[in-house]
Amino acid sequence: MTGYGRGESSARGKKFTVELKAVNHRFCEVVLRMPRSLMPMEDQIKRLIQSQVARGRVDGFLGVENYGEKSTAVKVDKALAAAYYKAMKELQEDIGVEGKIKLKHLVALPGVLSLEETAENLEEWWPTVQEAVEAAIKHLIQMRDAEGERLASDLWQRVGQVSQINCKIRERAPIVVEDYRARLEARLNEFIQDGTLDIARFAAEAALFAERSNITEETVRLDSHLSQAYACFGIGTPVGRKLDFLIQEMNREVNTIASKANDLELSRLSVEVKSELEKIREQVQNIE
Repeated sequence: MTGYGRGESSARGKKFTVELKAVNHRFCEVVLRMPRSLMPMEDQIKRLIQSQVARGRVDGFLGVENYGEKSTAVKVDKALAAAYYKAMKELQEDIGVEGKIKLKHLVALPGVLSLEETAENLEEWWPTVQEAVEAAIKHLIQMRDAEGERLASDLWQRVGQVSQINCKIRERAPIVVEDYRARLEARLNEFIQDGTLDIARFAAEAALFAERSNITEETVRLDSHLSQAYACFGIGTPVGRKLDFLIQEMNREVNTIASKANDLELSRLSVEVKSELEKIREQVQNIE
């Protein structure tokens, strides 16, 4: 499911901002962008997100803003200063220029003095970052929950539609058997009247129809899968993969019913079920 979440947290002169955007995906994939200095936190943040999001691609951004005094230090490259001094002395001797080389001359040269921020203690900042990440996850889940309620309502209706069609299939099955029995009886009477009855052929045809026309097992299994699908609603845990599996099994049963159906109405009902199952399958790809 799709969703967006944002979280902020501040402490000791730093403000961390986390933004999360989720789109549909069969598995859970988390992609983060963050400052290089915070990269050691990447695995912790990913695990935190994956503990709450079971399915979907989540793109995250972590930003940091300094609003207090920066902790900086002046770095002196003594070796470089000495090299500059030596080179300047040699130059004086070579071109015959007199004068004292003063400290202010050396410190003005590139690289002798430089400013650098002191290394961050990431363990110290992790609780603040975690607070921002958890806030973003909370808002993300709230949006996904709202979408999930709409999807659940649609899925409930479609599963109910499949259940109703399966009831029609069960009602139609005995009629098909009776129609075929009547046709078989009429054919048998024709064989008897003209004296061309082939007992072996007749028995084989009767056995073949008995095997092909019995769809009781398929409709019972389809009902079982539907019951399990109904049980997935409202349990509060990720059910996307389970529903995906159930849809595959339902399709398997309907395909068998369609292959056995020697009846236009059963064939039509099978097509209706497959159409609804395809719509359900598309929606199931969008939920956890």
